[in-house]
Amino acid sequence: MSHSVAFLGLGAIGAPMAARLAAAGHALTIWNRTAGRASASEAAAGGARVAPSATAAIAAADVVITCLPESRDVAALLDETALDAFRAGSILVDCTSGDPATSRVIAQRLAARDVAFVDAPVSGGVVGAVAGTLTVMVGGESAHLERVRPILEAFAGKIVHCGAIGAGHALKAVNNALLALHVWSTAEALATAQAAGVDPAITLDVINASSGRSNASMNLFPERVLTGAFPRTFRLALLDKDARIAAGIARDAALPAPTLQLAADLMAVAHRELGEEADHVEAVRVVERWMRTELRG
Repeated sequence: MSHSVAFLGLGAIGAPMAARLAAAGHALTIWNRTAGRASASEAAAGGARVAPSATAAIAAADVVITCLPESRDVAALLDETALDAFRAGSILVDCTSGDPATSRVIAQRLAARDVAFVDAPVSGGVVGAVAGTLTVMVGGESAHLERVRPILEAFAGKIVHCGAIGAGHALKAVNNALLALHVWSTAEALATAQAAGVDPAITLDVINASSGRSNASMNLFPERVLTGAFPRTFRLALLDKDARIAAGIARDAALPAPTLQLAADLMAVAHRELGEEADHVEAVRVVERWMRTELRG
């Protein structure tokens, strides 16, 4: 069944997600803060209509999807004019990697206008978005998830109902905090083994056949670190943000979570040292600098 969908936020992951929706036959309206990116996505999405404003896009749809850098961007976008543009009975699907508290506030503001809300952050990167195999972590009412499931299936390989509003954002943040720890700790392990005379490629080969393996060791390090390629697929600035969210959730719940806090602290340092445009795997460069080595095949 075709739905009228507005997609707001055409970044590295958002653009291919929108293209998947258009290919699935949904009536798609797109908008991006940078107009040039919206025009490029219009061509890629084939049949999508570019809206002159976020408000115009919202007014044209029964299902609105946001895919922005963080929750405060979504909250800023949804000013009173934009909120008034929502159709009664419509739904907002927030694919932003956001924070649960802000999502709950947004959901309350929408509910006052008879608009439903689910948080639905995604994992799988640009490759998963292009292939339509993203994992979608959904927070909100199960009935609302079922309403939008046919839409999510256009770009998802796995859809998981995580719990109430904010649960999807919480799980995405915790997952990404683990990613941060895996990238950093794997770099430290390789550098330490190298200091003992073991080539990084040999260290990775053994780790990946043993209990210390992770997605970072099995994929990111062989493809990006040992080759020195460091393609920019997911900004370090966003991983910094996600790790801070995870640590903040634990702190707000009065839970002792020192490793989550460590992930947040280390990503903040790497972000400051490497800048806004660095890829998340480039955090390895900071480890290399600190440990006076270089991890290349």
